[in-house]
Amino acid sequence: MAGQKMLKFTNVARDMPEKRPPNLRKEDFGEIYAEYATAKAAEQASRCSQCGVPYCQTHCPLHNNIPDWLRLTAEGRLEEAYEMAQATNTFPEICGRICPQDRLCEGNCVIETAGHGTVTIGSVEKYITDTAFEKGWVKPIRPHTERAESVGIIGAGPGGLAAADMLRRQGVQVTVYDRYDRGGGLMMYGIPGFKLEKDIVMQRIAQLEDGGVEFVLNCDVGDDLSFDAIRGKHEAVLIATGVYKTRALQAPGAGAEGIVRAIDYLTASNRKSFGDDVEEFDNGELNAKGKKVVVIGGGDTAMDCVRTAIRQDAVSVKCLYRRDEANMPGSMREVQNAKEEGVEFVWLSAPKGFTGDTVDGVMVQKMRLGAPDATGRQMPELIEGSDYVEEADLVVQALGFEPEDIPTLWGVPELEVTRWGTIKAEFTTGQTSLEGVYAAGDIVRGASLVVWAIKDGRDAAEAILEYVNQGAAVAAE
Repeated sequence: MAGQKMLKFTNVARDMPEKRPPNLRKEDFGEIYAEYATAKAAEQASRCSQCGVPYCQTHCPLHNNIPDWLRLTAEGRLEEAYEMAQATNTFPEICGRICPQDRLCEGNCVIETAGHGTVTIGSVEKYITDTAFEKGWVKPIRPHTERAESVGIIGAGPGGLAAADMLRRQGVQVTVYDRYDRGGGLMMYGIPGFKLEKDIVMQRIAQLEDGGVEFVLNCDVGDDLSFDAIRGKHEAVLIATGVYKTRALQAPGAGAEGIVRAIDYLTASNRKSFGDDVEEFDNGELNAKGKKVVVIGGGDTAMDCVRTAIRQDAVSVKCLYRRDEANMPGSMREVQNAKEEGVEFVWLSAPKGFTGDTVDGVMVQKMRLGAPDATGRQMPELIEGSDYVEEADLVVQALGFEPEDIPTLWGVPELEVTRWGTIKAEFTTGQTSLEGVYAAGDIVRGASLVVWAIKDGRDAAEAILEYVNQGAAVAAE
């Protein structure tokens, strides 16, 4: 009976895929988790309680049908499991690797709250999609009917690519414009290979290209091509640029050489993985080899930076964060991985300034947690007289990202933005203040997760499809 394959959480323990030992994995940028074998994936999927109210699904931004594809996996019906996962998620193999499941689906698993250990949802999701690619179950994009209408998408990150996938499957002509020389956005150049190997992203881009999506790369909108020209070429436009402006430190000595932005540091490292010539890496500016590295920040980008520095053979790597470990915004799983690899965390510490024309130290002020702010989080307070200098040859700023001033950069002052500088767009549809112009992902919601960008891209694609359908109906009258 199919039911006998489920509800095994009481006698089968949670078991993650095996991690490569820290001393081996820090020698390269390969992914650190091994693949499940078929039997192990089925066993772990069978731990799902098939509860009546699946909080895993509720807390997934995409509302993936998690209990259903776990059941199919437990029953050995992997192709059906993949079809189920793909129905709501354009890139399940990517989300399975980089989603912070401990804060989303797995963190809200019913059997976790009952003390049995959560189902390894992310690892199973990764497994079934990797298997689908290996077995040839991932079908090419072949629209039943080609349409004349076209949509321009600015930004080849997860939001833009998710929208391109959905629109192209409906026969719409899609052109994706991106400032970089490869598609993928932060998935390609921001996230290190040990979390997301690049061939995983490239196989989806290849699928889109094979399906008829046109990519216009090395195209900086506003400089190489005007926004008005893109609008004039397409029936609708989706802005999915993400947010790339780094929040800069405002402290004495912050302009010293050796203080770099996280996005520059990670991009240089990822480019080297492709074999590109990267002068800033080769001359040591964006290379941690032989250096004492201090990363400032506590989010997932900071974790990417510290773990990259370890792999570049830094002398030491320290992460400064102004709150304690319990209040870190980043994934606890990533913090644990970093600790295993040799990163030292300096909690309740904030930079006060920097020493040296070429940085040789960070002036650190110790903090304590005081009264809660409006969000309920305890606010850091200075401990007087506790300052000291942390030696550093390379300081990486990983304090988050802000939106660029798109209306000014693109010469479209009528494009409305919020007081935070993000594009003002309707909830769920992504419609902006401009007719036929939509926006999705981080440029609307601020720096967030890849899974939210995919969700926004898919929602915007549905709204855009409705918009072009209305236009086609009017033209036919």
